Amino acid sequence: MRGNTIRAAALLAGLSVTVVACGWILAGRAGLQIGIVTAIAGNGMVFFFADTLVLRAMHARPVSEIEQPDLYALVGKLATQARQPMPRVYLSPTPAPNAFAVGRTQRRAGVCCTTGLLRLLNERELRAVLAHELAHIRRGDTLVSSVAATLGTLITSLTALALLLPLGDSEDEDVPNLLGGLLFLLLGPLAAAVIHASGSRAREHRADEEAAQLTGDPMSLVSALRKIQVGAGIHTLPANRELLSAAHLMITHPFPRGGMGRLFAAHPPLAERVDRLRRMAGL
Repeated sequence: MRGNTIRAAALLAGLSVTVVACGWILAGRAGLQIGIVTAIAGNGMVFFFADTLVLRAMHARPVSEIEQPDLYALVGKLATQARQPMPRVYLSPTPAPNAFAVGRTQRRAGVCCTTGLLRLLNERELRAVLAHELAHIRRGDTLVSSVAATLGTLITSLTALALLLPLGDSEDEDVPNLLGGLLFLLLGPLAAAVIHASGSRAREHRADEEAAQLTGDPMSLVSALRKIQVGAGIHTLPANRELLSAAHLMITHPFPRGGMGRLFAAHPPLAERVDRLRRMAGL
């Protein structure tokens, strides 16, 4: 957990140094002052609103035990078994099957499932997926993951500057869109580098192992991962900047591994995850 906290702090420090340095280079002392203010505001936004941004990108809402009794019961039993606080439960109304966890601390954490996931998996598979997400919360992975997702969104959001650039008397509405696309090609790799720097691959392997240990059923997680990958290929999420930056939070990569989807792919290969889980099952 301490390693994740240090990694999150390093990402925020890197953002601050970059913003302040750019301000100094572009506008001297005045730019330095603006950069410091911007860095402080950016860090505050990342720290306090990281969870909200990711959940909003997935159109997720909190659900009660009355609305989703089976889901609530599974999460509650697993949390009790793992001796950790009961997280908030969210539901995202999308047919793309996936799940993710958010939260700066265990007591402020939440687990989100999509409606597509609930339709696709049986109870044992869903239990394995939820155990995986609870492992992320227990280890503090959700802090650094949420910070990286928010930083990635902030970086790619700079493409909106294309709408503010002076374009003379041009009335062609495609020009800002074209400039925005070019900016995204430049900034997208930077946002992806921030996300990869958060160490997502190692976290997924650890969460897989801890989920298998908690449930005692590694093969149910194997079955769930395979189903989710197939389902994600049929029901794809829109590749907008918010969701691309949040892709590493999902239990499997939610985009086709091509173009920008490949750039933001931070998960270990499915075959590698399956092999490790099969070995845990003694196969």
